[in-house]
Parts: sequence; C-alpha cells; structure tokens
Amino acid sequence: MLHTFIDWILATVHDWGYTGIFILMALESTVLPVPSELVLIPAGYLAHQGQMNFGLIVLASTVGSLVGAAFNYVVSMWLGRPFLERWGRYFFVRPELLHKTDAFFLKHGAVSTFTGRLIPGIRHLISIPAGLTRMNPGAFAFYTCLGAGLWSLILTLFGYFLGGNEALIREYQHHITIGVIVFVALIIGGYVWWQRRK
Repeated sequence: MLHTFIDWILATVHDWGYTGIFILMALESTVLPVPSELVLIPAGYLAHQGQMNFGLIVLASTVGSLVGAAFNYVVSMWLGRPFLERWGRYFFVRPELLHKTDAFFLKHGAVSTFTGRLIPGIRHLISIPAGLTRMNPGAFAFYTCLGAGLWSLILTLFGYFLGGNEALIREYQHHITIGVIVFVALIIGGYVWWQRRK
C-alpha cells in the first residue's frame, strides 16, 4: 500500500507537472502524510533533464505550501480557538496557557513560523498555533513563504544534482536533514541573542 502511494506521488509529479507539485505540497502543508522529499527531489531531477523549469518548481511548491498552511491557519483560528476557550479545560488547556501562547506568538511568531517550516515533523503543524493565537495574517504568509521557499529550494537542488542516483540520495539525505536542523538552531540562537541584547 505504501509502495502504491509513493508511485502515485511520483506519477502525479511527472504527469501533472507544476499543478501536481502545487496540489501535493498544499496537501503536505495540512495534516496529510505527503512527504515533500518524494515530491521535490524527483521534480528537481526532471529540471536537470530539461523537462521542467527549476524556478517554477520552487514557485509552485512555495505557493502550494502557503495554501495548505493557510487552510490550517484559518481552521485553527475559526474553529480551534472557540473550542479551546470553551472546552479546553477538559483537555488540560486552561485559559492561562492560551494567554501565554498568545503572548509568545505575539513576540516570537515570526521566527517560530519561519524555522518551523524547516523542521521535519513540525513543518505542517506550525500553522496551527499561529491560527490559534491569531498571528497577523500578513506576517504569517510572509514567514511561511520564506521558510517553505527555502525548504523547497534545498530539496529541488538536491534532486537537480543527485536525483538520478538513488544511492547518493540515500547517502546524503540524512546529512541534509542534519544540516537544516543545525541551520535552524543557529537562527534560533542568533534570535535569542538579539532579543537579549534588545
């Protein structure tokens, strides 16, 4: 079943082109298990072969990610917030915790949204607390695009240079993940240092 699902993703990228990338990345940015690696690495390889445009791949991926994240944001804002305010105490989410989360995202929402888009397992979830805390929509869209665009660029480059060699992909995929996590840690560390100085 998993093999069939992977084949479907690869066929969608190949047959649907940029529209397929847009749809799959939008789904990946909600809560559906669509691995972005299986979308963008093959797309990058197709760009290397001259069958797709590199810039349009990154653009379709970034816009698709924004659409999916915006869906989470809106649902969390309009449904999740009223639900937690009324029933949250039964799920150990008291008003005090909501207020603390509001204050945190008001102060650190930008860096949280940007870095969250670069961390596997968190990428598609970071838009939920942003919606719950009613983060500024313009700032949410900007930092979502910034993080999603960088992630898309990295994976597409990976596919462009190594996409035709599965052995190299397996060898270097973990290195890229570790590199991105280190990059995120440096951003957060720099942000904390800047906040303390300010």
